[in-house]
Amino acid sequence: MWASSITAYFHYLGFMLAFAALTVEVFNLKKDMTLDEAKRVAFADLVYGIAATAILITGVLRVLYFGKGTDYYLNNPFFYAKMGVFILVSLFSLYPTFTFILWFKDLQKDQPPAVELERVTQLTWLIKAELLGFTILPLLAAVMARMSGWS
Repeated sequence: MWASSITAYFHYLGFMLAFAALTVEVFNLKKDMTLDEAKRVAFADLVYGIAATAILITGVLRVLYFGKGTDYYLNNPFFYAKMGVFILVSLFSLYPTFTFILWFKDLQKDQPPAVELERVTQLTWLIKAELLGFTILPLLAAVMARMSGWS
């Protein structure tokens, strides 16, 4: 029981941390960022990556060992919808993450990165799409958990 509870806790915590990190990113990302804002964005993206990894690992553990059994999940269409949204959100995060990694040289020199308005707009829309995905995931999880008769 404890292992199941701890796994669920870290799954939910990862979700909350990922959402919070994306929120920090979207509010600090702008054309003329200060050094502190750029560092916040880069750090938030690091936290987001760790949180997303925790969500993935604990999700797999819940499906295999601590949930309703693999038959339940693998025969539930809402599970596949949830996985599809998670994969889509993960794909949306690649471009921002690679962009923020490229900032490290500037940040190490205590300089904010030079970011043109078009790129800021692209990054902001991608992060907002990730946030939208993260608002849909709990709905799919709740529906999935309450559906019966799929297997």
